This record gives sequence, C-alpha cells and structure tokens, in this order.
Amino acid sequence: MIEPHAPAPPGSPPSWGGPCGPEAPARLPVRPAVGRFLVLAGVFVCAACGLVYELELVALASYLIGDSVTQASVVLSVMVFAMGLGSLAAKRLRGLAAAGFGALEAALALVGGSSAMLLYAVFAWTGGWGGLWADGPRILLVAFSLAIGVLIGAEVPLLMELIQRVRRQDPGGAVADLFAADYVGALVGGLAFPFVLLPFLGQLTGALLTGTVNAVVGAALVLGLFRRDLTRRARWLLLTANAVVLALLATATVLADDFERAARHAVYGQDVRVAVRTDVQEVVLTGDTDGRPLDLFLDGRLRVRGSDERRYHEALVHPAMSGPHTRVLILGGGDGLAAREVLRHPGTDRVDLLEADPGLARLARHDPGLSALNEHAFGDARVHLLTGDAFHRLRSTPSATYDVVISDLPDPGLTASTKLYSQEFYGLLRRVLAPDGRLAVHAGPVPARPRAFWTVDATLRAAGLPATAYRVAARHPGSAPGTGRAAADLRAPGSWGFLLAARTAPAPRLDPAAPRPHTLTPDALARDARAAARTRIAGLPPSTLPHPRY
Repeated sequence: MIEPHAPAPPGSPPSWGGPCGPEAPARLPVRPAVGRFLVLAGVFVCAACGLVYELELVALASYLIGDSVTQASVVLSVMVFAMGLGSLAAKRLRGLAAAGFGALEAALALVGGSSAMLLYAVFAWTGGWGGLWADGPRILLVAFSLAIGVLIGAEVPLLMELIQRVRRQDPGGAVADLFAADYVGALVGGLAFPFVLLPFLGQLTGALLTGTVNAVVGAALVLGLFRRDLTRRARWLLLTANAVVLALLATATVLADDFERAARHAVYGQDVRVAVRTDVQEVVLTGDTDGRPLDLFLDGRLRVRGSDERRYHEALVHPAMSGPHTRVLILGGGDGLAAREVLRHPGTDRVDLLEADPGLARLARHDPGLSALNEHAFGDARVHLLTGDAFHRLRSTPSATYDVVISDLPDPGLTASTKLYSQEFYGLLRRVLAPDGRLAVHAGPVPARPRAFWTVDATLRAAGLPATAYRVAARHPGSAPGTGRAAADLRAPGSWGFLLAARTAPAPRLDPAAPRPHTLTPDALARDARAAARTRIAGLPPSTLPHPRY
C-alpha cells in the first residue's frame, strides 16, 4: 500500500489533488464519520436522480412513440448495458476520484435534466418528416439511454474510491454501505416520480428540477468535502462547469411553459383550444372555431375527428343495438360520442359508461364544443358514469346484467389497455352479457394491422364469443382514431375494423325500428363485412394476460 504523501509508483494516474495518490486518505474539513455520512447521503441523492432519469425516458417514450412494454425494455436494457461500460471506463479515473466524480455529476445533471425536453423537441419538430427523421425520437431515446447509463455506471467505482479514502474499511462492508444508500435512494426516486414530480411538475420541469438537484449535490460533495484534494485550477473548472449547467437548467425551466406551448402547436397545429393533463393522460382539443371541425387527441393520438367521427361511432354502435338493448355498457367512450349513438335507440333504459379517465368525461360534459358534438349525452339521466379498473368492476357485476356491451377503446397495438383485449377480460364480458347479448369491439384498422385485428377475433372465440368482422372506410385519409398523431396521420390507414360477437356469431345488421344512421346503410354494412372477411388470417392463437400477442 502506498503511504500517505509517498510518491506514486510509475504508471499511476496523476491526481488533480496534488501529492495525494489514489489510495491516500482525503484531507477532510470534517471528522471521518461525518465525511462518510455525507458521501452516503450524496450516493442516496444521486441514485434517486438516476432512477428519475430512467423513468422519465420510459414514460415520455411510451407517450411519444407508444408500446410501453417495448420502450421500457429498450430504455432499461440499453441503460443497464451502458452502466457496465461506464463502470469499466471509470477504472481509469480512480486516481482522480474527487474531480472525476464532480465532472461526472455535472455532465449527468445536464444530460439527464435536458433529456425529456430534447426528446420532446425532436418528436414535435421532426416526428412527421420522412426518412431518417421519422425515427428521430427512437434514435435519440437510445442515445440518451446510453449516455445516462454510462454516466450512472461510472459513479459507483468513483464513489467506492471516495468512501474508502474517507475511512478505510473492508471492501465487503464498503460495498454494502454504498449499495444500501444507492438502493434506498432509488426507492425514493422511483416513488417521487409518479407521485410528486409527474403530477405536480410534469415531465419536462420534473426532469429539469432533478438535474438541478443532481448538479447541486454533486458539486457540494466534491467542492465542500473534498476541496482540499483538488488543485486550484480543478476547483475553478468544476465550479464554472456546474455554474454553466445550473444556468442552462434554470433557463430551460423558466422557458418550459413557452417551449411546451410551441411544441404542442408543432404537433397539433395552431388551433389548439384545450390542453389539459388529467390524472391519466394528456387531453387536447383542436378546432371547433372558424368553421374547423373539433379533433380530440388523447396522449397525442387522434381519437376523434369531428369531420368523420359519425362514421366510426355509428359503425361501432348501431349493429350491436340491433336486438334487445335495455341495458348497455360502454367501455371507454369518455368523449360521450358512443353514448350519443346508444341514446338514439328507443327502449334504452340505462347506459353505464365505464371510463378510466374521469377527467375526460368531465371535459366532455362541460366543454361547449365537445358537449355539443356528443349532444349533451352526459346530461341524460339514463347515462351513469363509472370509474375504476374494468377488471375489478366486472368481477363484481352480476351475471347477465347487460344486453349490449360496446368496447370503444384504442386498438390493442397502441394502448396500455391491451389487457382489455385478453381472453380473461372477454370471459368476464361473456358472463355479464345476457344470453342473447351482443358485444361490439373496435379492433383497429384491418388493412394496416391484420394480424392484431384477427388476434382479437381469435381471442373472442377462445372466450366463447364467436364474432363477425366488418370494416368501415373513413371519409378523409388518415383519420382513423388511435393510429397516431396529427403529422403521422397523413400516413395512417383511413379505415376502422370492428368485431360483433355473441354466444352465436351474429350477422351485422341495423335495427329497422331505430332512427336511420347518417352514414351507414344495410347494403354498405354487408359489403363491409364481406371485405373484412377476405382479410382473415386463420390459426392465430388467442391473447391472454400472461401471454399478450398484440
């Protein structure tokens, strides 16, 4: 072992702290016990910040790109791999542990804190372009995962060196202390993100604040506790770097609201009328002024296009209402448009609307444009809004409660509600349906995603609900709800696919006693059924909770 202040052997890395070698004890301004506590407190905070960066990337990528399972897998696997690279790279910095850790935290604060804003900017201003830019958000997601992973991975060897220089102890005990603080910090960061940062600050400001905390703690630890081990030049460089990082993060925080408005206009156009973040999702309304039709976006995906929504909702609702329809359950449909079509049918006594986002239903009730579009469906005494988990609600629902169930959900390939397209869920729906009841399911565009569509059909059949398929073309190309954002919708398929299921496969038809639909005719419905049947893919397995296949 090298004695304190002894010359380092040939080949040893130089130290910014003057004569102290990599194993020399640090010259602390406090007692070793206090110094050790401060290092572990720094580990705790840095670990919390690191996990927040991970969760920010996963959440924002799921929102911007879709398919939360894939995005989480990409972020976490790339980041863990990069942490290994960072740990290996940090071996060369052990002789510069204090200065290296300070520089590392400044870089991590800047990269992690700005990651959400930059990822959103690339999506907003390049997401609709062709070529390489169409994959810009995915490329940047991987780049940020790599960079943040390398920086987080490099923390551990440097912190291990610092804690050993505060007070020598056996390696096993040092590792145990270090990882205990790291894991507890990760717990706090993991809980703070969904319960504090996301609901109160949002994704952009939450990431910027996390970066600020990261920079302050890293600089305070190095410049306060280990300042005597740094040369004057090293102290000034670290101080300047952290001042620049904090200035950039503070500027971005001040401009975050203006940036978000500009990015929202880049995504949705200039006629954004309402943009709110509910407890579940972001809800944006555009149009409904100067003669422009109202469009509804949920988490950035077009769900209602006012100029074409009747074709979708009439095709979803009217075939299922041909038969007994005294009691109706609507899954989703918080915009009230499916309820509007159900209420047009005489003999409907009760409509239960099971919506996961009560904030959307409140907007549909009170917003003048949206409530006019749904013809004030939520003001009808027959409509009862239910909230909560659909699985839990249906488990407590008595058998044979409903004559009709309408599943007005995004198609399974693009939503976190994939479990509501599972065999287990359809089994619950079969139980709550009356013996002659019917279930209508929006299953996504048939031409664009035929495998996902016919997997829904196979899943219904496995649950004892054989179905008949039909599809309806949109009037405007790219207006299918749930298929993407405004810019991407120009390339989206202009059709919707539906499945009408019952204990015996029903033929889609219209109720002659009901008011005539605006866009749907019996002949067109029969042609749509034949067109959908020609796309059938046979032999697909059903999708289940433990084995989702969408």
